[in-house]
Amino acid sequence: MKIKNIFLICSLVFSAMSCSLDYEPLESYSDVTEGVNDGEQEIVFKDRDAVLLHVQSFYDQLRNDAQEHWYTDILLVGDVHSDNAYAGTTGAEVVPYETNAIEGSNSVMDRDWSRHLANVARANRLICNIDDVDDATLTTAEREEYKAVAKIFRAMVYFDMVRLWGSVPVITTIAGDITSETVIDVYPEYFPPQNTELEVYTQIEKDLLEALEYAPNNNLGNKTVLSKSVARALLAKVYAEKPLRNYDKVIQYCDELVADGFDLVADFSDLFGVTLQDPSNPPSQSNPAISPKAVNTQESILEVHYSTGGGNWVTWMFGRQLDNWSFYFTWAKWITPSRDLIKSFQDAGDTKRFEESVVYYECEWSNYYPANHYPFMYKCRSSFSSIIRLRFADILLLKAEALILKDNPDFAGAASILNKIRNRAELGNLPSAATSNKEAILDAYLKERRLELAFEGQRWFDLVRLDKVEGVMNAVYAKDSGRKPQAYLFNQDSYRLPIPQAAIDQNPNLVQNPGY
Repeated sequence: MKIKNIFLICSLVFSAMSCSLDYEPLESYSDVTEGVNDGEQEIVFKDRDAVLLHVQSFYDQLRNDAQEHWYTDILLVGDVHSDNAYAGTTGAEVVPYETNAIEGSNSVMDRDWSRHLANVARANRLICNIDDVDDATLTTAEREEYKAVAKIFRAMVYFDMVRLWGSVPVITTIAGDITSETVIDVYPEYFPPQNTELEVYTQIEKDLLEALEYAPNNNLGNKTVLSKSVARALLAKVYAEKPLRNYDKVIQYCDELVADGFDLVADFSDLFGVTLQDPSNPPSQSNPAISPKAVNTQESILEVHYSTGGGNWVTWMFGRQLDNWSFYFTWAKWITPSRDLIKSFQDAGDTKRFEESVVYYECEWSNYYPANHYPFMYKCRSSFSSIIRLRFADILLLKAEALILKDNPDFAGAASILNKIRNRAELGNLPSAATSNKEAILDAYLKERRLELAFEGQRWFDLVRLDKVEGVMNAVYAKDSGRKPQAYLFNQDSYRLPIPQAAIDQNPNLVQNPGY
């Protein structure tokens, strides 16, 4: 009996099946297009063209996954599972994020786990096999660059996984064939145990540091590339997390991004705004009624474009699609801005960012607000809007966090960063009382991150990283009249989400996180 790479093949098939409507699986590497060479020998990549197709599949996945589990689902965790948003609809898959009742049977958790591991397998396939490609036209420099891209891709996946679940299996190889002779050695490769959080972060760090040497340079005109700058941004975020916390390195990599040419855009609306086209010219894919106000800005580190092709369908999930006003606007949407968040914008006098983050429409449902004046998240508002995966404001604010929390804190330096962010939002500098001590400036910092990064999937992870979950989340239910009842109090076990029960059923070496 011979079982050929079951886990990898299933993962890749699952990835192909779960893509968005405009994705053509056979345009990228698959087991249908590759597998043997002209001499009928089993191979992974036949030639340079096969490698290039596989590298392109990373970007195809970024484009497709960005709409679903790398965006929609991350917003469920980052904003609905925090105090920023309500679930929006009544579905059993999303309401538990609002009520703190997520279980291992949750379908969103299950699909995220499966698709993340499928993407790990996608990266491993290239990393482990590109050096064996028998094609002299594939240069050594190209092999190193494509491996670097794959390592950045794998690091991104594992960064999401470790922040969601903590201890997860670190898989960096391709499982071998199971035969009667190899079954004892190979069989465990298909059912890997979990690694500790530190081990996962160490692998992420290793991948990113190795990628820095060979990854493509940042291209100021094209922010869709897994470049050196993407690796630097991820390293800044990784070093801000607990197991590998190193505030000097957070500052270092933020400063290196500045050297790469990144900065805040002058106008916050450039990040998420759209531009109306000539209404007398009928809209089409080649001539949309609406286009992004700006793409590839100096603030965007990694983004995904939808200006051509099938478009960005997540507007169906979150609100009104401005380039097709009534399209799919008959059912309750996910991720409804919370009263507590809206009040925070109002208390700060933050009109600029509020108008780019929240919009009111009349709708046909009244789950959380009156139907005639219903708020929606507004940071993705047309099928042509880009999704910004990494932006410089996030990293710059992490530098402020590092300056506040390092052993020799620099409150003045942190305040300067916070004021730069605030001034861009047309707010004045923080008062001296808000920057005079660690507790005060950290509170101001968290408020600034909340308003700056609302509906970008950051809030929950900020609360976890700074040990604020219990204090913030157990209090919000009493002061936010719109929230559904809290199912369970938040505690230390709440910092990690449940591992899908289906994954545990399939892999007996997985252990459920405490509290679930």
